[in-house]
Amino acid sequence: MKKIAFLFPGQGSQAVGMGKDLYENSDAAKEIFEISNSTLNKSISNLCFEGPEENLKQTVNTQPCIVTMSIAAMEALKEKANIIPDFVAGHSLGEYCAMFASGVMSLENTLRAIQKRADLMSEAKGGAMAAVLNASEEVLKAGLAEGSKIGYVDVANYNSPAQVVITGAEDAVKATSDYLLANGVRRVVPLAVSGAFHSKFMENAGASFAEFISDVELNDASIPVITNVDAEATTSAEEFRVKMPKQIYSSVYWTQTIEKMVAEGVDTFIEIGPGKVLAGLNKKIAPDAQVYNVFDLASLEATVEALNSELAKV
Repeated sequence: MKKIAFLFPGQGSQAVGMGKDLYENSDAAKEIFEISNSTLNKSISNLCFEGPEENLKQTVNTQPCIVTMSIAAMEALKEKANIIPDFVAGHSLGEYCAMFASGVMSLENTLRAIQKRADLMSEAKGGAMAAVLNASEEVLKAGLAEGSKIGYVDVANYNSPAQVVITGAEDAVKATSDYLLANGVRRVVPLAVSGAFHSKFMENAGASFAEFISDVELNDASIPVITNVDAEATTSAEEFRVKMPKQIYSSVYWTQTIEKMVAEGVDTFIEIGPGKVLAGLNKKIAPDAQVYNVFDLASLEATVEALNSELAKV
């Protein structure tokens, strides 16, 4: 039998208009948007469908909008196809969609938790991030050592064998970037972010979030969630309670997450949510795996058709 994993994207995948045709054509998707609007007391649907872009890309809006749209897309998929994944995972904020998909939190608690996370992360000021493309492990290590002479710098995301994101103090990130460019790395791209996400700059946000999550009802997961902080399968409610705050200031082990699922026999991934970022990363991490997307009505229908035809062969 095929083993299927659902993947949910993170910040940066948002686009004005996302989810609109799903809202208009799927009762299940529409219901998710409406619950999100009422739970968060703001029009998540308007932000997703109309923007404007400068509002959508503010962290306090981006995170709840991506989570709402991704969950709506998943519910639209479930409306058309009876697919129960063997594993779920999400990139950074996408992990909240994965936890919802596996029954760890109710929809309302998932939305409240991601809004709180977004609020706390947006309050943490200072720092910078940059994407590093095609750097060898040795050169990256040497670059981080060079930057560390000036200030704090670390890896925020292990996105694929060809891409990592560095994070930390602005001057230390710049020194690391300069070293990498001077030592054969062709592209280092500064990221337009409001702070140094997934770094120790976010430790206070993590501590505040730990307080918030301490009395939120969490359930054991019905489907294993491969968690960002360690790329391990997690099902215990209390483990999620520990890992959720930690994830805010820890590296995202995404490459290792996909490799873990492949090692567990996953051969089919469905990226659910705006954009195709994770599908692109998957081609670098697990080129032999089949990847589908659900980000609008056309991709939903194409994925359902392809999966029905694939599952018929099994």
